[in-house]
Amino acid sequence: MSGDTPVLRVQGLQRRFGGLMAVSDVDLAVPAGRVLGVIGPNGAGKSTLVNLISGHLRPTAGAVMIGDADLTGARPWRIAQAGVARTFQIVKPFRGLTVADNVTVAVMFGPARIRSRARARREAEEVLERVGLGGKGELPPAELPVADARRLELAKALALRPRVLLLDEVLAGLRPAEIDPALRLIDELRGEGLTLLVIEHIIQAIAAVSDEVLVLHHGAVLTQGPPDEVLGDERVIEAYLGHRYTRKSGS
Repeated sequence: MSGDTPVLRVQGLQRRFGGLMAVSDVDLAVPAGRVLGVIGPNGAGKSTLVNLISGHLRPTAGAVMIGDADLTGARPWRIAQAGVARTFQIVKPFRGLTVADNVTVAVMFGPARIRSRARARREAEEVLERVGLGGKGELPPAELPVADARRLELAKALALRPRVLLLDEVLAGLRPAEIDPALRLIDELRGEGLTLLVIEHIIQAIAAVSDEVLVLHHGAVLTQGPPDEVLGDERVIEAYLGHRYTRKSGS
């Protein structure tokens, strides 16, 4: 990656479940204002990696660093307070609250420690507008379609004002017309200096937004580098993309 100081750094990260090594000796470093795309087959360890970084799982070995802080094995709320936010593949709103109240909770919990509910609500409404949920704040989350439920996940994460944003298949279930605005928002966030790790199965989307792509296979790093280089790698094609992808992309 760039020679800039990494905001997110993972060294020798491992997670074992009994006899299964779900994540094996993963190293990565992402500076501010950069996007690392993470791809790989189902079961490759992608979501486990996010869970380890965000504190939802404790690593068997290795280190997770945010800036100069060693947060290896820290609880999720401590990692969130350190400036790391994430989305979940399976959306997890507070179902007893409105859409706006979901985001207001995130604003008040974040590192800024905003205690005024009125101010937090104003910030929540600004975030909802940014992700495309303006005017839907009073709805219960259960009434949101798939695309809007994904937007609410993103809004809750952004409301924490993170330094590092981990996006776990935030585009899943979206129609093609809904993907482009999401990619534009990711690009805007990168331009604002946010550090992003993006897991996604939509290869064209990963290629469009990532500065580098890391490929996981059987829990280990298969390769990492610029998108064009990685997506043209014969090992990646054999392990994940398949030769139909190369024919479609004209390689």
